Amino acid sequence: MTERLAEIEARIQGTQQLGAVVNAMRGMAAARAQQAHGQLVAVESYAASIAGAIGSVLEVIPARDAGLSSASASRALVLFCAEQGFAGAFSERVLDAASAQMQGVELLLVGSHGLTAATERELHPDWTGAMPAQTQGVPKLADRIVEALYARMTTGAIERLDAVFSRWQLGLPIQVESRRLLPPDLSIFPRQTKTAPPLVNLAPAVLLQELVAAYLHAQLCDAALHAFAAENQARMETMASAHQQIDRQLSALQAIQRQVRQEAITAEIIELAAGELASREAESGS
Repeated sequence: MTERLAEIEARIQGTQQLGAVVNAMRGMAAARAQQAHGQLVAVESYAASIAGAIGSVLEVIPARDAGLSSASASRALVLFCAEQGFAGAFSERVLDAASAQMQGVELLLVGSHGLTAATERELHPDWTGAMPAQTQGVPKLADRIVEALYARMTTGAIERLDAVFSRWQLGLPIQVESRRLLPPDLSIFPRQTKTAPPLVNLAPAVLLQELVAAYLHAQLCDAALHAFAAENQARMETMASAHQQIDRQLSALQAIQRQVRQEAITAEIIELAAGELASREAESGS
């Protein structure tokens, strides 16, 4: 009985330690998701400023002279999957959503855990990168993606880029979004009719290409931050579910512990009573 009680107490201690680890992981995921949401505001504001500048340049240069690729050009696809585990089917949902777009494209994949899921589907990305552990590393990740893209664009390997990433909004489940990045849809840029054209120091076509490059970088940062926040939100949900399971298991073990203790106390009382009875019978016999 004593050995069984010691075993149960050891299991309770182990379960409590596991619960502490789960709580710590949940807290870290919550902090990272909140950090990403805060930085998204700045990135979206930056992208909007660039979009406004592109709209101004388009006022002085016809779209047909913009020097941008057509939508029917050779394509590349960048997927933002999970970097770490304990995020449920996060990567699988991204891969499922992008499956119809993977035919004949250059595949760029972000996320070490997502690479494992892709390999299991016999997908072999042409370029892979790790999602940074902190949001401060997102601009450098965007730099690496742009560098890989431009290396392929200079050889004519790709002329169009789409991104597939996860987005989380308060009160809604995580959704997978597909966004066209190159060539940009010129109709989305705000136009302002002015009496005088904007004053520029570069040729409008060159300026437009520079602004489009900056806008691409901003959009990659935006997609990466959304994916970063969504992955950590998914991890929070997974850890919350795990914590509930641990609580149920801990309650069950504590109930067994109380039962075993009661059984031990009962057995001890019975043993004492039997000893007392045997002692009285011995005294009566003498």
